[in-house]
Amino acid sequence: MAETTKLSVEKALNKIRESDARKDKADRIDDEIAALDEETKRLRAQRLRLEGHQRRSSKRD
Repeated sequence: MAETTKLSVEKALNKIRESDARKDKADRIDDEIAALDEETKRLRAQRLRLEGHQRRSSKRD
């Protein structure tokens, strides 16, 4: 039979924590990207509304 290597409890916990920390960081980054995408959509919509109002007001003059 193949010999299995044993880790100390501390090393095993550290490995688990490291992988969780990487996942948490990736999740935070994904959340930030999603928030920025929403903000971009909101600003584009606002710009289009403002440009539409400017066009309408300049036609009236």
